[in-house]
Amino acid sequence: MSDTKNPGTPAAVAAREVPVRSKPSVYPEPFASRMAGREKRALGERFGLTNFGVNLTTLRPGAASSLRHAHTRQDEFIYVLAGTPTLHTNAGSQVLQPGDCAGFKAGTGDAHRLTNDSDEDVLYLEVGDRTPGDEGHYPDDDLKAEQHDGQWRFLHKDGTPYA
Repeated sequence: MSDTKNPGTPAAVAAREVPVRSKPSVYPEPFASRMAGREKRALGERFGLTNFGVNLTTLRPGAASSLRHAHTRQDEFIYVLAGTPTLHTNAGSQVLQPGDCAGFKAGTGDAHRLTNDSDEDVLYLEVGDRTPGDEGHYPDDDLKAEQHDGQWRFLHKDGTPYA
């Protein structure tokens, strides 16, 4: 069945049948390769959503969700479906269980990421808004992100762009 307001867009799909993103990471090297073992299915894009994004994300054992980061304008939320990811924030680390959730309010500076330190896959939903003019700050890496016209631009902390 398709959405009557957007012909050709389905009203519902099986989430695990949405294709995995072809580009695993938008980070520049040497950071992109650190995202090995992470797969994202862009569920929100499948429906043409523009105000917020929703991803079904799998972390294989040893994988990370992202570099530890904080947004200036975008809120983020995660909900664990399967597995036991470790949440890393400014306050430290904690192991999450299926059914646990976490939220990261924009502008707080609380840098966060998930890692899979277990032997089982982790599956979770991540939701984030798409507020224009966002920046990402990475306290553990020489990286800064600026969003322009919906695209991320990555810079060293001194402001020089990555090649």
